[in-house]
Amino acid sequence: MSGASGSAVGDVFDVVVVGGGAAGLNAALVLARARRRVVVVDAGEPRNAPAAHMQGFLSREGMSPAALLEVGRKEVAGYGVELIEGRVDHIDPGFFVHLDGGPVLKARRVLVATGLRDELPEIPGVRERWGRDLLHCPYCHGYEVRDQPVGVLGTHPGAVDQALLLRQWSGDVVYFPHTQELADEQRERLLARGVYIADGTVKWLVVEDDRLRGVELAEGAVVPRSAVFVFPRMVPRDALLSDLGCERDERGWVTTDAVGRTSMFGVWAVGNVADPRALVVTAAGKGAAAAFALNHDLVDEDVERAVEEYRAAATADPSAVR
Repeated sequence: MSGASGSAVGDVFDVVVVGGGAAGLNAALVLARARRRVVVVDAGEPRNAPAAHMQGFLSREGMSPAALLEVGRKEVAGYGVELIEGRVDHIDPGFFVHLDGGPVLKARRVLVATGLRDELPEIPGVRERWGRDLLHCPYCHGYEVRDQPVGVLGTHPGAVDQALLLRQWSGDVVYFPHTQELADEQRERLLARGVYIADGTVKWLVVEDDRLRGVELAEGAVVPRSAVFVFPRMVPRDALLSDLGCERDERGWVTTDAVGRTSMFGVWAVGNVADPRALVVTAAGKGAAAAFALNHDLVDEDVERAVEEYRAAATADPSAVR
């Protein structure tokens, strides 16, 4: 990717894509193939960077996230998309996109695909093992730890459902309530599903020879585990969308329609910045859907402008437009 100084200052892009993950790059690819002028600005902070492999992506099964992005950048660059390494500071009305320490990009439309960040519980070992044997998504990693001793940390309201779901992959699932009090109904559901409950506060993750060995409780007991799941607090990187005035739902997430259109004219949002459940393949598909809609939106504007010019020419000289 080029640096910010390599951008075409003063040019008007059809679309500025903020965020160069699967959603942003796939949107850029489709838009470029529609012969639109597109630039992608990416800060280089993909959510799945700690993961060694992706799963559930047809034809890309087991591929590393970094390799996918490398291939994606080459593909979009081949269609003339400009790639800028940098961070967008803010966007002024009229879609003047200000880069940190760089130029201002002018756009007709903006697509924000800046993803989210995972806030992890402050338990020793959690951050160090994140993306390795401290995991989040059962659909992403459940198969790889199938039939192994699995734990679930009760640090989030969604952790109980996570434990119930993981029983699909392993017959040995232990739920650690930690500091979250279990309701009677939750305890009953876990036990009925065959999930063992290890009451007590989690002290740390036990790691030996760079491998997770278990979970130690404050009371001193160590529960052997080869993988542990945690439900992080997912925080969208949506400051740009907030500044633009995009509406939010009752959960606090920016609202979009089926193709990623926000409440603000000309602003789209796709991928994890708008949908915390989107896998890589889902985000890529959402990027493509948004690109279709964006191009149609731009075509409508192009046609309206052409009609105005046609009418003006006809008024000035009727013979010129016959």
